[in-house]
Amino acid sequence: MKVGILVTGHIDEPHFDTHVGYAHMFQKLFHKAQVTFEYEVFNVIDDQWPSAIDCCDAWLITGSACGVYDNTPWMQKLKKWIINIHEHAIPMVGICFGHQIIAQAFAGKVEKFSGGWAVGPHAYELKGIELEGKTQIQLNAVHQDQVIEKPINATCVASSAFCENAILTYGDKILTVQAHPEFTNEYEQALLSMHKGKEIALEPSEQALQKMSLSPQVMDDLAVARWMARVLQGVS
Repeated sequence: MKVGILVTGHIDEPHFDTHVGYAHMFQKLFHKAQVTFEYEVFNVIDDQWPSAIDCCDAWLITGSACGVYDNTPWMQKLKKWIINIHEHAIPMVGICFGHQIIAQAFAGKVEKFSGGWAVGPHAYELKGIELEGKTQIQLNAVHQDQVIEKPINATCVASSAFCENAILTYGDKILTVQAHPEFTNEYEQALLSMHKGKEIALEPSEQALQKMSLSPQVMDDLAVARWMARVLQGVS
């Protein structure tokens, strides 16, 4: 099956040679999780759009440094795509910005969180479900924006003290995650080191970097990747 990756942001040039871009990160993540897809990539942030809603079997919306409340023309168009994808019952996954813009497309509320930034490894409590036998998962996070009010058609299936609506489902066709299963520890550390005290708040960045340097952080990225894959494959 073919997964269309809707790219909503670009990684920083100093990281490009090693990490290439968000679409490549997801392809590497699924490969590592032993999930095989065919992919087609569309840089919607650069106004590169698919020819039709059904040209791919499922859709994945990436993260971005942009804020969904900026409501730029390409974001407005993406929200229409999201509604169209939903109306055609095509599976869809959204990560970070993708999580937020799907929520906003369904009339949820996204804001800069008054509590500040979530960076580095974060633990999330699963609600009413288990993931490969776990009721708590850990993923790398980088965000200040978050879904403050979830849409009425969304179910919250994971939360933390910092992020109430960390993982949302919309029926069995849409899964959205605020954190970044595609971010390796190596990339997370490089990103925070580059942006701390500038685009990303200094104190939480330094705390996260110290935590990651002191002991290896075990992420549940592969378990979440397999969950994402099941949704994209249409497996309830």
